[in-house]
Amino acid sequence: MKRIPESVAAIVAACAAIAGVPAMAQEDEGRWSIAIHGGAGTLDRADMTPERDAAYRASLQAALDAGKAVLAGGGSALDAIEAVVTRLEDDEKFNAGRGAVFTWDGTHELDAAIMDGRDRAAGAIAGVIGVRHPIMLARKVMTDSPHVMLAGEGAEEFAHEQGVEFMPPEWFDTDARREALERMKAEKLSALDVDIKFGTVGAVALDTHGNLAAGTSTGGMTGKRWGRIGDAPVIGAGTYADNDSCAVSATGWGEFFIRVGVARTICLRMQMRGEDAQTASDAVIAEVGAMGGDGGVIVVAPSGDAVFSMNTTGMYRGRATSEGLDEVAIYGDE
Repeated sequence: MKRIPESVAAIVAACAAIAGVPAMAQEDEGRWSIAIHGGAGTLDRADMTPERDAAYRASLQAALDAGKAVLAGGGSALDAIEAVVTRLEDDEKFNAGRGAVFTWDGTHELDAAIMDGRDRAAGAIAGVIGVRHPIMLARKVMTDSPHVMLAGEGAEEFAHEQGVEFMPPEWFDTDARREALERMKAEKLSALDVDIKFGTVGAVALDTHGNLAAGTSTGGMTGKRWGRIGDAPVIGAGTYADNDSCAVSATGWGEFFIRVGVARTICLRMQMRGEDAQTASDAVIAEVGAMGGDGGVIVVAPSGDAVFSMNTTGMYRGRATSEGLDEVAIYGDE
């Protein structure tokens, strides 16, 4: 094939300008979008005091604002994800970092993952103890190691080498989480009986450069044993981002989300079937429900659409866009 002479190319470009192509590009310039979650589950108004409701909304709004500030300032989607998730990891109301659930042995085993939609680079950690911000360690795995996932003592060794901040075990403890473990053991309950909500946290974002990213962080399920790992750190299950399709962060019953490959499946439906983000998300969450699992997802599309989908009565969530959308919600009917 012959190359088009530069002079001809210039004429073509000029004609395109007259036709309004640059105007369309200018319209997209500066567009950003973000969605966050703090876990899905049984969240009924009757079980929530006004004070507790207000406290959760304030925490969600503060985390959302942190991500918005990064994106509105021209920062990367990855930086926005980290800004949101680190804030939620420090908030004991959520099951990630401080406030993470107890394992059967009374420890906190933390999981996290982050993914860059530009080249599908990803980093994940599983079963780590003492790391204040698991999402930051996951990003270190992505940028400063040749691997995608590190687990347990090896991940902790890597964290020390990278200068990641550690906190003593008691820093992660909360009375509510300890009571849940004690009740589980005393009454021989399942994790689902004591975890009425999945407090996993996550964020998905589109930045002004057109790049997508996703991140998820969790303490897992109360009373988990034998090094159990859920979907949050599994790329394609609880976390996924690809500029050509979408960015997803999930929260819910991890075993089912892994089996369905929730995050990747949503993006594939959008990419291969041409479904919009809401249609694809609803279909995949329905598939999870049909298998017996529950939970929800947040999704951002390359177009900037930010959507939620859940088969639970609620999900702590929020979203904002450069076009003025700015909201947080808890219950399914909001």
